[in-house]
Amino acid sequence: MLVPMEPLNTERRVIEAAETLALSLGNNPNHTVAAAAMDTNGRIHTAVNVYHFTGGPCAELVTLGVAATAEAGPLVAMAAAGDGGRGLIPPCGRCRQVMLDLHPDLLVAVQTETGPQMRPIAKLLSDTYFFPDAQAERVFRFNRRYYDAVVSGRKTSSVRWDEQIAVGPAIFYFEDDAECAPLRGEILEAKRYQIDDLTPERLRLPEGGSVEGYIEGLRQHYPLMPVDAFVDVVDFRVVPSDSGPVHEGQMATA
Repeated sequence: MLVPMEPLNTERRVIEAAETLALSLGNNPNHTVAAAAMDTNGRIHTAVNVYHFTGGPCAELVTLGVAATAEAGPLVAMAAAGDGGRGLIPPCGRCRQVMLDLHPDLLVAVQTETGPQMRPIAKLLSDTYFFPDAQAERVFRFNRRYYDAVVSGRKTSSVRWDEQIAVGPAIFYFEDDAECAPLRGEILEAKRYQIDDLTPERLRLPEGGSVEGYIEGLRQHYPLMPVDAFVDVVDFRVVPSDSGPVHEGQMATA
């Protein structure tokens, strides 16, 4: 199911960066597409394609290399635009597979009849194949209002619908807020329940918490969630600061 996702302000910056670079390309037939990608620290990396009859790389793949050179870590948003005022263009099949394998939590900008929308990269490939040896770093997204609760340890669980959850290390990314530094964390467990089977215990609700109220908030966040949906209850923790090296300048630890 493709859930409409309006670009956040930070994601609009990515789209603008791609479109601005595309407008500067001129008439060079070897460089006709520009791409931009944002990492979890809010930095935007840009590049253009390199056309060659032997199969030169698309702009998205060159951008992945540029970001890797800058030690960007996992990317959270990508956009590509064509020269000559073509605007946003979707990634080709090869780029979709590469982005899925190397940055499985990436959101990609696509043009629709109502304007730009963001799509999870996994939703751009039907019957998705995951390359098992990719060793991609995972990203777990939060609304920025939860930052203090996550850092302090007051919030250690979350309920998700129609998201790709992987148990293990992850970068906790707080959307659309440059002041909330990403955190190194770990997804401890993800248990799937049908929504009617949720209980206060399964939702980790405090005493007096309402299951009905929680589900209503969940439906507001996921307006297309079916009434009989299955959801994942995800337990997580922030990794202590002495737990090992991270990308330099890339994230904070609690």
